[in-house]
Amino acid sequence: MNTLKSKIRDIENFPQAGVTFRDITPLLADHALLQQAVQAMVDPFREGNITAVAGMEARGFIFGSLAARELGVGFIPLRKPGKLPHLVEKVDYQLEYGSATLEVHLDAINAGDKILLIDDVLATGGTARASCQLVEQLGGEIIGCSFLLEIMPLNGRKQLESYSLNSLIHY
Repeated sequence: MNTLKSKIRDIENFPQAGVTFRDITPLLADHALLQQAVQAMVDPFREGNITAVAGMEARGFIFGSLAARELGVGFIPLRKPGKLPHLVEKVDYQLEYGSATLEVHLDAINAGDKILLIDDVLATGGTARASCQLVEQLGGEIIGCSFLLEIMPLNGRKQLESYSLNSLIHY
């Protein structure tokens, strides 16, 4: 994982003073390491009879789509409000400084579907927890949650205690 971590660039004071942004674009540009990362994100869940992968807007779409391809299953986009053209289910949730909403098409998840949730970063865990709730509202079962990197001091893992969790790189 040190090789993967070496491809993540730290940007100080972005998007605001005092924040260190973990820029994954150098990793995304390296085909071999990107493939290695995606394989490591899905490996713990390969035996889970996964029927689809769900990913949150926006970088969860990148890793989620690649994970779905790796597993030979479909991909379910979890979107910000107003981005999906068909009937949707939604979940509202609290952020550190406000609230947010995620939506999914009503017909994207069937009762009993076994879903792997994928995103690039686990920080406070609010978005990941809301994503799990959204999947479950439609009858899906979360087989696990997998992240490229985890910001340990933000304790997002606590929001996901009832789920199997995998994160490759820890800060």
